[in-house]
Amino acid sequence: MSDTIHVQNIRCYGYTGFLPEEQVLGQWFEVDLTLWVDLSQAGQSDCLEDTVDYRQAIEKVQQLVRSARFALVERLSEAIAEAILTLTGVTQVRVRLTKEAPPIPDFGGQIVIDILRSRPRNERAG
Repeated sequence: MSDTIHVQNIRCYGYTGFLPEEQVLGQWFEVDLTLWVDLSQAGQSDCLEDTVDYRQAIEKVQQLVRSARFALVERLSEAIAEAILTLTGVTQVRVRLTKEAPPIPDFGGQIVIDILRSRPRNERAG
């Protein structure tokens, strides 16, 4: 299936990081999602029930970033993917998680985790 919904620039303050101060002081993260979903029925019916309500995806990302206290951004990315794959109709998700200002001396860039996860084939109906 090639239909996708892109949800970009979900910016949240969170507490994931290896260093103790990252889990206490927190930092900004940005998440971009690509949701694979069959959009053909919604394209014909114009009904929200026939597509993925991307507000739910945004809410799941915001809740996880704000509440999780993982050591690794890789784990936070995986948790986001797992949560998004619970949404009805989503068969695959790409999560791009950006750590906007990692506390690394003399480094002004960003760290980006980019993962692609699929719902197991036996769970794809629905």
